[in-house]
Amino acid sequence: MLKSIFLSVIFCLALVYVNAQTLTMPPEIAQAYAKETRSLNGKPGKKYWENHGRYNISVTMAPPDRTIAGVEEITYFNNSPDTLHSLNMKLIVNVHSAGGRGGVGSNPDAAIKVDNIQINGTKADWDNSKAITTNQMVDLKSPLMPHDSVKLNLAWHYLLNKGRGREGTIDSTTFYVAYFYPRIAVYDDYKGWDTQPHTGALEFYNDFNDYTLKVNVPKNYLVWATGTLQNPTQVLQPDFAKKLQESMTSDSTIHIATAQDVANKNITAQNATNTWIWTSTNITDVALAVSDHYDWDAASVLVDDKAQRRVSVQAAFADASQDFHHYVQFARNSLDWFSHNLPGVPYPFPKTTSVQGFADMEYPMMVNDSHETDLVFAELVQDHEIAHTYFPFYMGTNESRYAFMDEGWATTFELLIGTAEKGKASADEFYKRFRVTRWINGSHEKENPIITPSPDVTFGGGNNAYGKPSLSYLALKDMLGDELFKKALHTYMSNWNSKHPIPWDYFNSMKKGSGKNLDWFFYNWFFTPYYIDLDLEKVDKTSAGYSLSIKNIGGFAVPFDVNVTYADGTTEAFHQTPIVWEHDQKNISVAIKTPKEAKSMTLDGGIFIDANTKDNTWTAKSQ
Repeated sequence: MLKSIFLSVIFCLALVYVNAQTLTMPPEIAQAYAKETRSLNGKPGKKYWENHGRYNISVTMAPPDRTIAGVEEITYFNNSPDTLHSLNMKLIVNVHSAGGRGGVGSNPDAAIKVDNIQINGTKADWDNSKAITTNQMVDLKSPLMPHDSVKLNLAWHYLLNKGRGREGTIDSTTFYVAYFYPRIAVYDDYKGWDTQPHTGALEFYNDFNDYTLKVNVPKNYLVWATGTLQNPTQVLQPDFAKKLQESMTSDSTIHIATAQDVANKNITAQNATNTWIWTSTNITDVALAVSDHYDWDAASVLVDDKAQRRVSVQAAFADASQDFHHYVQFARNSLDWFSHNLPGVPYPFPKTTSVQGFADMEYPMMVNDSHETDLVFAELVQDHEIAHTYFPFYMGTNESRYAFMDEGWATTFELLIGTAEKGKASADEFYKRFRVTRWINGSHEKENPIITPSPDVTFGGGNNAYGKPSLSYLALKDMLGDELFKKALHTYMSNWNSKHPIPWDYFNSMKKGSGKNLDWFFYNWFFTPYYIDLDLEKVDKTSAGYSLSIKNIGGFAVPFDVNVTYADGTTEAFHQTPIVWEHDQKNISVAIKTPKEAKSMTLDGGIFIDANTKDNTWTAKSQ
């Protein structure tokens, strides 16, 4: 009987959404709301939970040997109401063993080999010949009960990948090591275990965990990693430890280790090996880089005026890369702007480090960026990757299922900070060229709605992750105005930071934060296969000016300007926010109030590029 009532609740909830023709939910999502783990007011439900882990990891490496050997202890807390009979282990670097996009060519040695695994002190079964994918289910001899914990001890090794990937060898003695340790997958309230394979194309979904990371390397190797270095005076010579400490309160770049210092081989403690120790709390992942010849710059920046909290800003790079000599100051500007403007949330972590590699990829407190000869482009790339601090690392989104929840926001912040740095014209031009033009000038017959889960997108996956959702966020900002948009965004971020939001949590939070029913807007942008194409069908003279009949061929509720050229040669622009489409997204009438005679009118969307501009202009007939 209880099951029947429960299913009826789910059905009714889903039916309400269908009948309203608004924000329809898949059954597993509707079920989460029915179970009260999520709430229609935008907040986590009163029964919301998420699981948590404590990871104590020690890794050893000795470049140029690419072997990464690790020992780890995981204490995993089951905060769910469910009894778990198995644990799904994520083995992300196994993507290289299978070949294809992530691995390029098949390399069995690149797969993690577990040498030993114990669960609660008892040896567990593990077959390395079978654990070759990025998911491996491990059965528990004793079930993990709700609100209980389990302890895993593992020893493992693998061969670091060669090539220009998200992780691997940058050169023979410079490594970027990421996704390197066996971890317990997310078990959540709407899907259960995350068993989505990692193929190298999509990104990640991780719990918020606490980490102690120990990295053992030969002397003269420097290490940079997620977290706070706990033993600088033990691994660095006194002069270099002092410079690192001075950088923590300096606005100016301090050259902790220069090319000459590296050549002198006098930076680290001169033990045979040194163990660098890092700690971080409530973070979704850790990454690290090692090198025996990279420069090391650092400074800091004030991110929280009220608390007077400063953040360490560091960079590690080849001395010949001129762009990276600017990276500390570029990153200081990024953290300052993001903390004080949009999203307007003080940078939530104690540090950020930019490492010269190949990936142009974000990690918690780290970015792995390519060397660029164009400083303008170099700064933009770094801005984008640092913006990911908020989405997905602060907000805990599922990048592998809903890529638009992180890439769309980073693309939006990239434009907004670029406007502050380079001016509106330059930032808009870059955004149009790299984020919109290719999509809008392509085919639109096979468009997938943005809400389509990323693994199921069959056409234009990059557009669905980057440009289209970014345009939706910018259109909403245009419609609500800067102040109300920021208020709504802060509502969403306050509701869901350090948790696992899904798209409906974003929709509901933004509605609650703005105090407006935005269902029509979100349905238009996320649940339809629309694009951008307006048609200025007709212009009629009225007693107050002109009436424009506009057809929305593409369908998206976009802002636009009506640019009017008058008979006397003067011009005027009349801005229309997306609110004009609230009641009819296909055909609208726009009134232009003016006492002057118009010679021509043109619809101009700016960054909301129109797929066919030939029908965007009206010209008055000659008398």
